[in-house]
Amino acid sequence: MTASTTASVQTDENKHAHVDPAAQLHDTSFVPVQTRSERPRSFVPEDFGHPHGREVNWKHTPVDKLTALFAPAEPNNGVALSLSDQKYVAEGLEIGAAPRGEFFVPEDIVGAVAWQGAQQALHVQIPQNETVEQPLLLTVTGQGGRADGHLVIEALPNSSATIILRHTGTAQYAQNVEILVRDGARLKVVTVQEWDDDAQHVSAHQARVDRDAFLEHFVVSFGGGIVRVNTNMELSGSGSHGRLYGLSYGDTGQHLESQVYMYHKGAYTNGDVLYKGALQGKTARSVWIGDVLIGREAVGTDSYEANRNLLLTEGARADSIPNLEIETGDIAGAGHASATGRFDEEQLFYLQARGIPEAEARRLVVLGFLTEVVQKLALPELEAELTAAIEAELAEVDA
Repeated sequence: MTASTTASVQTDENKHAHVDPAAQLHDTSFVPVQTRSERPRSFVPEDFGHPHGREVNWKHTPVDKLTALFAPAEPNNGVALSLSDQKYVAEGLEIGAAPRGEFFVPEDIVGAVAWQGAQQALHVQIPQNETVEQPLLLTVTGQGGRADGHLVIEALPNSSATIILRHTGTAQYAQNVEILVRDGARLKVVTVQEWDDDAQHVSAHQARVDRDAFLEHFVVSFGGGIVRVNTNMELSGSGSHGRLYGLSYGDTGQHLESQVYMYHKGAYTNGDVLYKGALQGKTARSVWIGDVLIGREAVGTDSYEANRNLLLTEGARADSIPNLEIETGDIAGAGHASATGRFDEEQLFYLQARGIPEAEARRLVVLGFLTEVVQKLALPELEAELTAAIEAELAEVDA
């Protein structure tokens, strides 16, 4: 599909999406579509209308604080980008230039604004049959302004690489990330949000995984005032594998949100979703909405999703909503789970009964809870950095 600035609401059978006539209505208080697979999609911001906070995909988000992201930014006004190895930077992609838009179609107004505002997309391409031994680091540094961005990450057939997106500084950033994992490729993408406290970051990651390919995708959110990273992964090819992992630690005044969607389209696909978060502070808030769709042709699918949240102080709040749709009875397995709670008092008692002070016992429980996701990174330097960040957050609770 070739996208253009004049495209209207899209119907794309490859995405199992339907056109919602309400998408072109300005009265967005009427929202007939509830499932992720049926949400309207368009490259044109006006097709979505201005969010009011009653829409199904905005009702858990502080919309009134994000109005700056509902209109395009001045070019290059808010962030600076730097990739650790320029060898893997292909020619920039203007709107309409493949493979930009081969899979990505915005699901909300911010995605459409970023599409239009990013006149040229950064294209990171891993050559066919090449294994990149060292992780590629893409640094996004906020410079205090408003910015739009579109990034295309393409792993050509039978290639292998790890790409880390690190966000620092402050900005009002509308970002699209389009990930294409070609046949037989293996890719790991890690997005780390270490923004300053006043940053606003709304990002849409859309990934397609082709035949016998493998994608691990991590969302790690520690910093920022409002951070919303929504991930959409389609396992389109037979035998493809997908992993969606998330780790967050929210403090007073932070809103950390992820709306996750995994679509099993191809046969014999395998998917795993695990997001974990900890919250401290009376106004700390997290939102996780997880949707898994097993399509009609996805025979032999094995899929599971889970979200776990730990509330460390009074007043912290975590919303967790898992959803599972199955359109074929011929699957290997499928399930979902969600849990939100305070400290396990039995664990604390067990540790304290063995002479461990309460503060140290609390630290061990939290580390044990979050480390499951940290260890899945299999990146020792980043694992150590995140463990230290968790330790620093816990020190504030005990202070």
